[in-house]
Amino acid sequence: MTATTQASAQSDLVIAGLDRLVATSGSAGVSTIIKPFDGTVLGELPKSSVADVEAAFTRARAAQQHWVRTPMRTRTRVLTQFTDLVLKHDSELLDLIQLETGKSRHSAFEEIADIVLWTSHLAQRGPAVLAERRHRGALPLLTQTREVRVPKGVVGVITPWNYPLTLPVTDSLPALLAGNGVVCKPDSQTPFCALRVLDLLLQAGLPRDLLQVVVGSGREIGSAVINRADYIMFTGSTATGRTIATQCAQRLIGFSGELGGKNPLLVLADADIERAAAGALHACFSNSGQLCIATERIYVHQAVWDEFKAAFLDRVAEMQLAAGLGWDADMGSLISQSQLEAVTEHVADARAKGVTVLAGGRPRPDLGPYFFEPTVLTDVTPGMKAYREETFGPVVSLYRVASDDKAVELANDTDYGLNAAVWSRRNGERVARQLQAGTVNINEGYAATWGSFRAPMGGMKQSGLGRRHGAEGVLKYTEAQTIARQRVVRIGGFEQVANRRWATLMSAGIRVLRHFM
Repeated sequence: MTATTQASAQSDLVIAGLDRLVATSGSAGVSTIIKPFDGTVLGELPKSSVADVEAAFTRARAAQQHWVRTPMRTRTRVLTQFTDLVLKHDSELLDLIQLETGKSRHSAFEEIADIVLWTSHLAQRGPAVLAERRHRGALPLLTQTREVRVPKGVVGVITPWNYPLTLPVTDSLPALLAGNGVVCKPDSQTPFCALRVLDLLLQAGLPRDLLQVVVGSGREIGSAVINRADYIMFTGSTATGRTIATQCAQRLIGFSGELGGKNPLLVLADADIERAAAGALHACFSNSGQLCIATERIYVHQAVWDEFKAAFLDRVAEMQLAAGLGWDADMGSLISQSQLEAVTEHVADARAKGVTVLAGGRPRPDLGPYFFEPTVLTDVTPGMKAYREETFGPVVSLYRVASDDKAVELANDTDYGLNAAVWSRRNGERVARQLQAGTVNINEGYAATWGSFRAPMGGMKQSGLGRRHGAEGVLKYTEAQTIARQRVVRIGGFEQVANRRWATLMSAGIRVLRHFM
């Protein structure tokens, strides 16, 4: 059996039977999914129509009515068993991630590690976050007040292609734990991973119909999801997020979105240069740069400019690009022809306007149809697309700065505010607090903040609304309901007491109560 035949057989094995899980009547046509490594067909899936989306929400709503009455220990048991199944099938899942996205196995493994740790965190900590809370009542001892968390209903989760296993899990599971149903629309380029998530959740005991997966493009069924959901969680571009937020506002439903980023990394004068260079390499080129929180701008203090540039470029030159399911490649492919064209355009525009290319800068069709070299630019100026626009590929710009203050000023000079990084032995905390980003990592690119599951993660400015992770990442899928029981006397007045006397008593009461609020 040839290597090509073996790869084809492996593809058939990992996607076998997943088509049965698509919420579809089979009348909307077929979606063809391409393997980025070589441009061949990975498989086909039936598309979901607008009517299919409506039917999916109907089924999810019916299932949610039973799920909301399911004990929390049963819900957490599903999450724990799902985690066990992910670990049991980790090799197959790694293959599926790579076949759908073209990323390296190292980058695919980040998805496995993320969902195991995040799901375990949810199972262990989520119940306490969602538990009823007792609050001080209007009148101490006489008023008993509780805060109850009520699920939204059915949540629409719209996920992108760059992390096709992580993001359906990260966004759907807290919604499910909170008692909601979910309709998930994965990107049409990478639906198999979301379907495999559903498959494993059903094996773990999730009630059938509670999580529905619809397949199709945003243009075809995106609005149908938004028009029927009780809440929307979206990950993708700022432009699309703005459109979705407008649609949600018209319906007065909640919206949370992790959107674009043009993320800076600062190398201060007191940085450990070898570690900074190694960390920057991963921050820039993990997942071929197709990561919302990846670094696209590096500001280097002039005192360490030459040393950092040399160390960083040495590491870039040593990177191994390759297609395939092995562990040897440092970087894999881009996802598609359109993504390759977008990255190529940014570099070509910069070349035409006088940029200096320190490394890379070219497509690599010899490796696969969508490969692009890890690219390092300098002399990038405001007139170039690469200066302000998100490239979302393996391209980073280096800037020499005279001071920490100048680095901060330039890092903040953007409409985005998703992620940032600072390399420093002594001044990292001080500088981090000056950066306008939802997450800031000190001596790490992005993993430290992303992996801190008890803390919220999200963007400032045009990089998003709402947060995932932390308590906020769970509570956003609920409504807060306050229930107060009044004992003995009413607050609103005493029938047996004249209005003037009632006011006198209340006046005395509030003078005492104000010291205990």
